[in-house]
Amino acid sequence: MKSGRQGGLGEAGILTAGVAGAALVVGMVTPALAGPARVAVLDIEGAVTDRPDPYAWFTGDASPTLLDMIDAVREAADDDDIDGLIVRLKDAALGLSHVDELGAAMDLFRKSGKEIVVFSETFGPSGLLIGARADAVVLQQGGYVSMPGMYMEEMFLADTLSWAGLEADFVQIGDYKGANEQMTRSAPSQAWDENISGLLDAMYGHLREGIMDGRDLSDAELDEAMGELWLAPGSVAERVGVIDQELDFAELWSGEALADVFGGEVEYAGSLLGSTGASLDTSNPFALFSMLMEGPSSSTSGPTIAVLHLDGPIVDGESSGGGAFGGASVGGRTLRNAMADIAQDENIVGCVVRIDSPGGSAAASEMIWQGLRNLSEEKPVWVSVGSMAASGGYYSAVGGDKIYLNPSSIVGSIGVVGGKITGGELLDRVQVGVVERTRGPRGAMMSFSSTWNSGERALVERRMLEIYMQFAQRVGQGRPDADLDKVGEGRLFLGTDAVRLGMADELGGLEDAVSDLAAETGVRRYDVAHFPAPPSFEDMLEEAFGGFIRSREVAADGTLPMATAVKAMIGDERFDAVRDALNAVVQLRTEPVLLTMPRAIIIR
Repeated sequence: MKSGRQGGLGEAGILTAGVAGAALVVGMVTPALAGPARVAVLDIEGAVTDRPDPYAWFTGDASPTLLDMIDAVREAADDDDIDGLIVRLKDAALGLSHVDELGAAMDLFRKSGKEIVVFSETFGPSGLLIGARADAVVLQQGGYVSMPGMYMEEMFLADTLSWAGLEADFVQIGDYKGANEQMTRSAPSQAWDENISGLLDAMYGHLREGIMDGRDLSDAELDEAMGELWLAPGSVAERVGVIDQELDFAELWSGEALADVFGGEVEYAGSLLGSTGASLDTSNPFALFSMLMEGPSSSTSGPTIAVLHLDGPIVDGESSGGGAFGGASVGGRTLRNAMADIAQDENIVGCVVRIDSPGGSAAASEMIWQGLRNLSEEKPVWVSVGSMAASGGYYSAVGGDKIYLNPSSIVGSIGVVGGKITGGELLDRVQVGVVERTRGPRGAMMSFSSTWNSGERALVERRMLEIYMQFAQRVGQGRPDADLDKVGEGRLFLGTDAVRLGMADELGGLEDAVSDLAAETGVRRYDVAHFPAPPSFEDMLEEAFGGFIRSREVAADGTLPMATAVKAMIGDERFDAVRDALNAVVQLRTEPVLLTMPRAIIIR
């Protein structure tokens, strides 16, 4: 065990960091070193995740997480055998919060007196933001750079529902909430337009500030650059000051290029990150069967910080790999079971809840809040927000003792929305005769054929106001410095403003929360364990065969082909946005009140 997180456990569910070293740097001239310069490379490929692959214990192939990358860069900063770093972006899908957290580690690396170069075949806004945290930015010869601005797209479905013979009968508490407007309006209300436009202004300002500070550009110079940066060739990007040079990858690895940077010979040590997965020996059937029977290991052997992941829409019951229209969700029961495991493990000295959620079920959010408060009586519970903790996600967050936000984290949406979709007109169109039979004064509350009458609507509003007041009470308990008149009623904020308004304690990422909590508990050497634990082989089989059966059922009634056709027509991003909205509507059939924010928002 060593100071900080310990390497070597290697199982999914227990994540530790390991560093090897390797690669190069271009674009600046630095003083010659006494011996050959050793330069490391960090590959960032595809989507970056917060938690380890839950199946890595079985496949033996675990992609590095964001925390892996941050740890590797931080350890390389202290490694006397590494003199520089190249961050290579390989179709990297980085959100603004990823850039905030990885960029902080890069800043630490540079403060140690070492240089960083960022290399990519193409650069978009997030890539340029990462490049702005480096000493030099290199584009692949023949690549392009794009940063024309920020584009946000919202979809309003009221007319679509009307065309289909459906009507959204929704109620919301909070003028700025806006979660019902996607279904009930054809355009945004003034309050929601003010809310989401203010959020977009803050995000755009955060993007511009990062580029200007890192590349030493003025407002006017960045405006001029953005006017040129649409599929711009390297020569244009270099002229407007967002990259330093363009080189073919083979030239980047040439001795001459590196000699110009370090003033002498360069040595390469391999990749900065090694595999964190277990090795599966398929040639040995006894070893295979043994691994399958034993399942994933999530045991701890010494002082440990738990990281509890709350990522995705919040639902009642167990977490799911996909809703009716796809898309994963996190279940309140699953998280409570994980909290029980954390509480019972004597080696775990504290817990960091990593949240990236737009919210969801009001009941499940309260269940999670209660669980975190109960856990905090046993061990300290801190919160790290990734890209978002909105509505039910923020409800859960205030259950922690301390909240960290990235500058680009979206938080708030303190409000409630509830309702149902009715289809009386649709039934008439397709000539379906419905005979409704009901008993009891409120038996027809969830009727598909008709909207609520005045008495029913008044009851819904009363119950939702009660839930809103409970939400506000939870915020008041956890964040006594937050003024609900300023932060409530569905308003959304970026991290910097949220900290200023008392909605969180300080700016920082997951690494900051983990290391600060370890210091708070007095441990210098510790491991990090991720929860919920990865699925067992039995769980994997059940999910695989259950998913197969469900997919056959869906395909039989035409839903799956229709979804596939819609996806092909409107594109992956728009389909994902509509999918999340439709999943929320389906959730309303069993959970008629949600703490959620609009999800059909696409930012490019």
